[in-house]
Amino acid sequence: MNNLSKGPPEYKVYRARRRPLGRLKRAGDLDALRRRLSRVRDRDPHEPRERKGITPGRVVKWVAIAIAGWLVLSLALFMLSAQLQDGVSAEAENALANSGSLLTGSTILVLGSDARTGESIDKSQQGPARADSIMLIHSAFGSVRKLSIPRDSFAEIPGHPAQKINAAYAFGGPALMIKTVENFMGNGVEINHLIEVDFKDFPELIDSLGGITVDVKHRVCSPPFDNFWRGVHFKPGEQHLDGRRALAFARVRKNNCAPGETDIERAQRQQQVLSGIKGQLTAPSTFFRLPMVSWKAPKALKTDLKGPGLLALFSDLATSGTGDTKVLEPSCLGCGPGGSLVVSDGAKADAARTLLGKD
Repeated sequence: MNNLSKGPPEYKVYRARRRPLGRLKRAGDLDALRRRLSRVRDRDPHEPRERKGITPGRVVKWVAIAIAGWLVLSLALFMLSAQLQDGVSAEAENALANSGSLLTGSTILVLGSDARTGESIDKSQQGPARADSIMLIHSAFGSVRKLSIPRDSFAEIPGHPAQKINAAYAFGGPALMIKTVENFMGNGVEINHLIEVDFKDFPELIDSLGGITVDVKHRVCSPPFDNFWRGVHFKPGEQHLDGRRALAFARVRKNNCAPGETDIERAQRQQQVLSGIKGQLTAPSTFFRLPMVSWKAPKALKTDLKGPGLLALFSDLATSGTGDTKVLEPSCLGCGPGGSLVVSDGAKADAARTLLGKD
């Protein structure tokens, strides 16, 4: 009773503050709703609804998205493939010069050895591998210069008797080959990176590109060589080669149709194959093959360059000018020890200046 006598408990009442534009907003919403209902009532029920059709803008948008996705896929496959490949030996990496970069200028030694691997090689042949092809590539941003060194060139080999330059690979592998080429060229040539071409996967790379086109200057008639080739024949003129025949074209050692050929012509054919690869890389049809090419390209190489460096080199090769084929010219054919080619110091100096872009 005492509690009731005190009267009802006191409560505080709070009111939400009204927003100044609240009424206007609600009124606007009601007006919009009325307009929509009016359009629904007035529309003929048999009239088809308006649908947004295909416009040029939409087509361009989806094509751009598809192209971007295709390029991203290709880039990812290239980087993954490059990371999965074995690098060069520790000895070879230590022999490389640390100066230079692919942006400011870097010299790459490209070697193709006659190691007894791959189906194109006769495994019954004995003896250590020798450098089957020797090429220097000087790559700077948007510029590529190439120089082939004939494998029969007479050279001083550190720690070994002087003889044909390709013997350095047999004596000490790529590490000794790096030192030998640097000593042979002189004139400030330093090798910053190394690429060894794997002949086992080389044909697959060419095939992934859809083949390459070369201009055969003179008829080539090769007797059987290695185990896979039963003799090859190339007619003069432009020819489109698959991977198998491109490898044969680059490796022909003896041309019965031109008995006077030397290792100079052989080096020129190897340069043609490299130019053919570059030409096919920039062909429109390669875009549709790009993911396969991106996966195959690093598999054909063994290099100290990882994904980004290898991608930069491929980009320079694809975007640089065609350039002339440069082969180091000997002053005397077959007059050196063991029938080697003798290259004068002057010819080496001229070739070094051209290679490094100092001429």
